[in-house]
Amino acid sequence: MSTYFKGFVVAATVVASTSFAMAQGVPGGIERGAHEGARAAGPVGAVVGATVGGVVGGVAGVLGVDDRPRFHRYVADRHIRSYTYAEPVAVGTVLPSDGVTYYDVPDDYASAREYRYTVVNDRTVLVDPRSRRVVQIIE
Repeated sequence: MSTYFKGFVVAATVVASTSFAMAQGVPGGIERGAHEGARAAGPVGAVVGATVGGVVGGVAGVLGVDDRPRFHRYVADRHIRSYTYAEPVAVGTVLPSDGVTYYDVPDDYASAREYRYTVVNDRTVLVDPRSRRVVQIIE
C-alpha cells in the first residue's frame, strides 16, 4: 500500500471519528485535543488530538446532560466563593492543594459521588480528589 493511500485512509478515519465525536456533543474535547495536539505535533497532531480529545471528552463526562443544569443550580444556590486561578481552567487542569475548597457531591448525583466540586474562575468544576485534576466543567 502506498504511503499516499495510507495517509488518505488515516485522514478519512480521523474525519469520520471526529464527526462521530461531534455528533455526541463533545466540541470542547475536540477543541482541547486539537490545541494540545497542534502544540505537540503540528497540523497532524491537531487532527489526531481533535479525534482523541473529542472521543475521550464524550466518554469521560461524569454528569449526564440532564443532571448538569440541576447541579449547576445546586452550586449557584450555595453562593460558593470562586477561587481565582491564573491560567485558563480546562478538563485536565490540576488545581493547587492550597487555597481551593473542595466540596462533597450530594447523594442525588450518584455518577459523581467519587469526585468533589468547587468553583474556579466563576466556573463550577468536578475534581478528582486524589489528583485535584478537573474532570468536568459544569455550565
